[in-house]
Amino acid sequence: MAEAQNIPAGSTTAGSIAVAAESTVATRMSAPPSFDVADFPVPHGREEEWRFTPLERLRGLHDGTAVASGEGVKVDIEAPEGVTVETVGRDDERLGKAGKPVDRVAAQAYSSFEKASVVTVAKDAVLTEPIRIAVHGRGGTAFGHQVIELGAFAEAVVVIDHTGDAVLAANVDYVLGDGAKLTVVSVQDWDEKAVHVAQHNALVGRDASFKSVVVTFGGDVVRIHPRVAYAAPGGEAELFGLYFTDAGQHQEHRLLVDHNTPHCKSNVAYKGALQGEGAHAVWIGDVLIQAAAEGTDTYELNRNLVLTDGARVDSVPNLEIETGEIAGAGHASATGRFDDEQLFYLMARGIPETEARRLVVRGFFAELVQQIGLPDVQERLIAKIEAELEASV
Repeated sequence: MAEAQNIPAGSTTAGSIAVAAESTVATRMSAPPSFDVADFPVPHGREEEWRFTPLERLRGLHDGTAVASGEGVKVDIEAPEGVTVETVGRDDERLGKAGKPVDRVAAQAYSSFEKASVVTVAKDAVLTEPIRIAVHGRGGTAFGHQVIELGAFAEAVVVIDHTGDAVLAANVDYVLGDGAKLTVVSVQDWDEKAVHVAQHNALVGRDASFKSVVVTFGGDVVRIHPRVAYAAPGGEAELFGLYFTDAGQHQEHRLLVDHNTPHCKSNVAYKGALQGEGAHAVWIGDVLIQAAAEGTDTYELNRNLVLTDGARVDSVPNLEIETGEIAGAGHASATGRFDDEQLFYLMARGIPETEARRLVVRGFFAELVQQIGLPDVQERLIAKIEAELEASV
């Protein structure tokens, strides 16, 4: 099935733990979530949620001057039997069910798309082949919306692959019925001038399991905002991420896990490598445990490996707890330079320096690559990492 639609050497780390009296929705957003772009003021870069983002490189996505132009993006969807793929209009009631936009760009995307893709996996269906969604930029500016919805006890793997050149603002919704299991691999492998800003919303049903793997390589500016909320007790969410930030690139991942329901779990692990002058990676990990979310078990981790001088990392884990009745909660963040001792150990055993560097970086990422579970995608990502390292030699 297919469809087309327009749619310096240094590092900084920071973290905070706070017992909050108000929801993150109220304390960390300049305005409440809304589908209406008029409810969000134009950001100026001093706002908490925009202070790391180079607004001047967003090509007007943040201030309303960007309009759909050129050929936009082409979306091709390949799905096995048991999956329904539809192109729907703005009035479809399934759109926005997983969550509202939380910033101006996401609201602009929601207000500006013309057609949306809805992929539905039927109740009890267990897919043996992945659903593959190819989003290819063909120049110009586009706004998009996609929905992946699983019925009760359905199981599926979805691969969303972003390539080509475009300025794209989009929202992606994942809706999991009770007992459903969904794994999503979102790959950002854009051309060097592309701009991609997206909000990912997951609503996890009773005893359902959601795994997200976000992989970012290409693009001039990429800003991904994964968010998870729970519709009923027993839900589990795993959010994994891998990014390789090269000279001049800005890659930003801002996460929120909203534990709004009792007895749910979450685990977050993102790793990044950086090289080259002006490479800038940003990771913001917010976990909120609301007063009603007793029995929550959560942990978040971010690790960054700085390979050369001139790169910068901002890593900010945040944990807000409104109840003391939890199973566990914690976070960790670390940024460091390439380990010369590891390199020396390998070289002392006859391994050339270039190969030794490659082995260290591959080992750094190995755990997360294995979470993908699709050999063809894993091999492609390893090859991409090695190509990035080769280019730096």
